[in-house]
Amino acid sequence: MKYWQKEETMSLEEKRALQGERLIKTVNRVYNNVPFYNKKMKEIGIEPGDIKGIDDLKNLPFTTKQDLRDHYPYGLFAAPMKEVVRIHASSGTTGQPTVVGYTKNDIKMWQDVFGRCAIAYGLTDEDVVQIAYGYGLFTGGLGAHYGFEEFGATVVPISGGNTRKQINLFKNSGQQHLHVHHLMLCILAKQCKTWE
Repeated sequence: MKYWQKEETMSLEEKRALQGERLIKTVNRVYNNVPFYNKKMKEIGIEPGDIKGIDDLKNLPFTTKQDLRDHYPYGLFAAPMKEVVRIHASSGTTGQPTVVGYTKNDIKMWQDVFGRCAIAYGLTDEDVVQIAYGYGLFTGGLGAHYGFEEFGATVVPISGGNTRKQINLFKNSGQQHLHVHHLMLCILAKQCKTWE
C-alpha cells in the first residue's frame, strides 16, 4: 500500500489518540496566544486542562466567519508576525476579507496534505499536474502548487482564466491531471463543447 505519511496507516485508535494530542496542543496555543479565544473559553467555563482528548472537541466554542472578519486582519493569529511567512485572504466579496497567516510549519503541513491527496488520487512522481486555481491571495493555487511539487509531480502553474489556453495546453501536452475549482471545471467543460 502506498502512503505519504505514517499517519495514513494508523489504526482508528491511534488516529484518535494523535488527534487528541494535537487538539490539546492547539487549545493551549490559542488560549495562551489569542485573547479572543482566551475570553471565549473563559465565558463558557473551559480551560485548556479541561480538554483531555478528541472527545472534548464538542465542548469548545465555534469560530464563525464573522469572528474572522471582526478580528481582521491579524487578530486571530496564534503566532507572532515574525513567524508568519505567507498571508492569504478571501476575496471579501460578502464583507470584510478573512485573512490567514502561515508559518513555515503550516506550509509544510499544507504540502503534506497535498502529498496525501496525490497518493489518494493515484499520482506518481512521473505525473504532470495543471494547477488552474488562482495564484493571488486565494490559498488554493500556491497550496496545490507547492504541495504537488513536494510530492514530486511536475506542476504547470497556469492559474485561473484563459480557458482556451488551459484546454489547449492540457490536451496537447499529454497531461492527465487537472487541479481546479469545480466552477472553473464547469466553465472548461462548457467551453470544450462549444469548440467541438
